[in-house]
Amino acid sequence: MAHIPVLLDAVVEVLHPARRLIDGTLGAGGHTRALLAGGVQEALGLDCDPAALAKARQTLSPYTERVYIVHASYADMVKEARRIGWDAVDGILLDLGLSSMQLDTAERGFAFMQDGPLDMRFNPQSDRPTAAELVNYLDESELADLFYRYGEEPQGKRLSRAIIAGRPYHTTRELATVIETALPRRKGDKIHPATRAFQALRIAVNDELSIIERVLPEAIDLLMPGGRLAVISFHSLEDRLVKQAFKLASTDCICPPKTPICVCGHQASVRLINRKPIVAGEDEIQANPRSRSAKLRVVEKLTA
Repeated sequence: MAHIPVLLDAVVEVLHPARRLIDGTLGAGGHTRALLAGGVQEALGLDCDPAALAKARQTLSPYTERVYIVHASYADMVKEARRIGWDAVDGILLDLGLSSMQLDTAERGFAFMQDGPLDMRFNPQSDRPTAAELVNYLDESELADLFYRYGEEPQGKRLSRAIIAGRPYHTTRELATVIETALPRRKGDKIHPATRAFQALRIAVNDELSIIERVLPEAIDLLMPGGRLAVISFHSLEDRLVKQAFKLASTDCICPPKTPICVCGHQASVRLINRKPIVAGEDEIQANPRSRSAKLRVVEKLTA
């Protein structure tokens, strides 16, 4: 299936006319290709997924002399930017979460509707625990907490008991079948019963939320005055972190409300470009159903 970049027109609009861009989640390179075609002079693309980088090199082959493609996490964007001599940039894009390429590849272990090894690492070469290791070795309370914290699964305790009773698991369908039995789909349910649990495992395996929380302030610091940071999120946990980080960075005083005078000394470093997230229109959702849950938030670095 061809990869379709979400919110492509909106991303190009909010990041134009950036001259030097970092795409911290390069994927297949669709966003970066459009931005290079639209006037970006140089781009640094990072991704921890080797398969995605192979696709991106094909996508961006017309721009070889203007793009650096690096096998690295966006958590390393500052280090990688400095490595190529960039002290600041005027555009940064983060398209968070799971790509359709990863979801469509059964061997990666992300999809509960296909059978594959229970892996879920964005970087298969990393030494992080796989999803199989988590479900096979965590105790009941640890599993329940993981499902609630990262999947907002209200029946985490019930689910963790059922999973432990059916150990061990080696494939996605083995795990999904147990989840379907433990949490049978009710009439009117809009999502598959395994959706939250698989999301939770993927987030835990890749430490996604901690990385987002750490990287957003670093990305803002890396922007030159007038530069913009654009972040696309796909679920409430991601979007909440982005919203909170942008609110903090765009606020002058963060003292408690009843403090008579400001004693924190905090100063805003960015301004919000959009207070409400930019979302896909019906035409895009019809063409690319994955865009239905996408939310784009953007900030601009203050000039003084």
